Amino acid sequence: MNITATYINYYRVCKRKLWLFANEIQMEQTSDIVADGKVIEEESYLQRSERYSQIQLSQNYSGLSLSGKIDFFDTKNKIIHETKRSNKVEQAHIWQVKFYLWLLELNDVEAVKAIIEYPRLREREEVFLDDEDIAYLKKTIREIMAVANDKTCPSVINARICKSCSYYDFCYSGEN
Repeated sequence: MNITATYINYYRVCKRKLWLFANEIQMEQTSDIVADGKVIEEESYLQRSERYSQIQLSQNYSGLSLSGKIDFFDTKNKIIHETKRSNKVEQAHIWQVKFYLWLLELNDVEAVKAIIEYPRLREREEVFLDDEDIAYLKKTIREIMAVANDKTCPSVINARICKSCSYYDFCYSGEN
């Protein structure tokens, strides 16, 4: 199984979303919110393509493949830049970029920090990685495997975030 940063993000947001995604039920291609996020990422920092490079990393860890696609990596200052549409699930974003920082470390690439940027809000969040974070990520990967390999899909969480989820119609199609 290939554990990506998306799995880390979904694990923090909703175990059902994680299970559906891990079991190849993917709804992102039909989501206007996901499409809007991609436009924000592509159009917010046009000058970056000249200075920073988007990178895809992978690493084998304990028999698993870990991978991530970092929006922009400033190699000179050793900073990851991640662009997000909204800060509604900020903790999920933070753990996603901590996963990127760890993945860089596993690949012997030095990174000082990550910056999550919310262009519409004109906000930025600096993120650092420490040994406790790495321990948490290792534990999270084991828990992701358990959720993904479970034969039963987790229950709907009925949270406010559900209304903006690409799986909303799937999860609530039979609800009144």
